Amino acid sequence: MDARTQDGTAADVGLGAFARRPRPDPRIARFVAEALDGARTVLDVGAGAHSHEGAAGSMRAVAGAGPACARRPALLARAVDAVAGDLPYADGEFDASMTLFDVHQWSDVAAGLREMRRVTRGPVVVLARAPEVVRDFWLDAYAPEVLETEARRHPPVRDLTAALGGTGRIRAVPIPLDCTDGFDEAYYGRPEMLLDPAARQACSAWSFVGDEVREHFDRTLRHDLASGAWDRRFGRLRTEPVYEGSLVLVRATP
Repeated sequence: MDARTQDGTAADVGLGAFARRPRPDPRIARFVAEALDGARTVLDVGAGAHSHEGAAGSMRAVAGAGPACARRPALLARAVDAVAGDLPYADGEFDASMTLFDVHQWSDVAAGLREMRRVTRGPVVVLARAPEVVRDFWLDAYAPEVLETEARRHPPVRDLTAALGGTGRIRAVPIPLDCTDGFDEAYYGRPEMLLDPAARQACSAWSFVGDEVREHFDRTLRHDLASGAWDRRFGRLRTEPVYEGSLVLVRATP
């Protein structure tokens, strides 16, 4: 997951040995495309380099004028400099709209979602993490401060649906074992990957904790991998084809 600024602007950061930067996973993208339900015109709020703009035919992106726009792939159209809470579009201008891995960065989530609802005739799609279950992940045994940060930053799913008019359908999104997105649960069966500091940087919650947390995580996970303790507790995850964690998709219709 890329690090972002508030209100739908983005600051993408890279991965380490696994990949230089997170890439939208095509299997997760299929869930997004299905939720968009064949919409011809789609607004992507918070779009940066980590974008699912292949999910619909005609896409308009809002990402701000900062690093997000600068790092968007050249094959994508330049994103509009705007924030989620004040979208420069007419009522009902788009068939659908989406925001992916981004609402927890907005200073006013409700205002941003209301704006998305205003400019959208059809479904509004939100890919987010449910803070209620964030700490169920094995990382809590090694860096609970990171998951505490994640849980605190992400708005409750009920708040998302309420801001969208209470019409939201919530769906858990399974995470594949070789997921190419850069959030921590993407490594549920590959714990060694999170020993790479660059991989940890791709999840912005790590930037909110101190060096002592990162050092403790690195030291204790390395020890438990070497001793086999991690595998005795969590090793079954290495062969689980998918993981159902905190990743959810909310689809709201008028």
